[in-house]
Amino acid sequence: MGWFDGWFGGSSSSESDPLRKLDPKLREFLQKESPVKYTTAQDEQHEIRPTSAQPQPKQPQQPQPQDAPPVVPPQSLYQDGRYAHLWKGYKPLSAVEAETKSDHEKLMDVLEGFKERKAKIGKAALENCADEQVDWSGCMKEGDWSKRMGMCREEVQKFERCYQTQTRLLKALGYLESYQRPADVDEQIQMRADSIYQKMMENEAAAKKAKEEGREAPTFAPLIPKTEAPVAAPGAAEPGPNTLKEWREKLAKIPEEDRATEEEALRAEFRAKAEVAGRIHSIWQEQAKEREARKAEGKETITDKLKDLVGK
Repeated sequence: MGWFDGWFGGSSSSESDPLRKLDPKLREFLQKESPVKYTTAQDEQHEIRPTSAQPQPKQPQQPQPQDAPPVVPPQSLYQDGRYAHLWKGYKPLSAVEAETKSDHEKLMDVLEGFKERKAKIGKAALENCADEQVDWSGCMKEGDWSKRMGMCREEVQKFERCYQTQTRLLKALGYLESYQRPADVDEQIQMRADSIYQKMMENEAAAKKAKEEGREAPTFAPLIPKTEAPVAAPGAAEPGPNTLKEWREKLAKIPEEDRATEEEALRAEFRAKAEVAGRIHSIWQEQAKEREARKAEGKETITDKLKDLVGK
């Protein structure tokens, strides 16, 4: 009757075990390490057959803490803990590079980060003014003769107004500050700047229509609440008299409807520069402590002596 077993899937317990002819030690290793787990008929019968012994009460399972650190770093392909001993002492490349950077490289990272943020503001403003760019380009290519003779001045002014306003809004909303943050935060700031700009255009259109109809211009709540100066911490950077004077002179040269946004942009840029200056100052302090430590150990270098002389 063995051929019935072959048709209907039945087989003896010894034939159903694909590892039956292997060495016991090798079989144990394969059963432990292989991702595919083989179950023999004996194991299935052992799991199904009830035992005559009295059932033991089930121990409540302790919930695993969700915030527990992983056994292996995320770079490992086996997050179940296998080969965890090989990952002991592992450091990502970014951490190793940060530890091996020189003082000059650390300073350049801070400065380059600030420059990169300013460059990204221009890129984000251009993306938010894509419609204005399309209108300008379309006018230059397919506009009527009179507009092209005037270099599409109206479209150019509309684009310039959009770009300048978007840049101010991005600065006022904190795009320059804290350059080490997720990309989705930058995207949220960019989307909010665009929505505020669109609302500003709607308010200006409503005010213009009211003026043409001889009605009183409606009043609108400020789209960007003016930031109140917080209580300055000891040693915190504050705009000095010369800086405030430069701000007043610059604000007097721009249209009145753009002054509030420009003022907030100036204050945001000042805070971002103060943050960069604070990072640089902390690096200098760390360098000074390292020089003092080398001097106390008698390992002072010529560069340390030159820096002390320059500092004095």
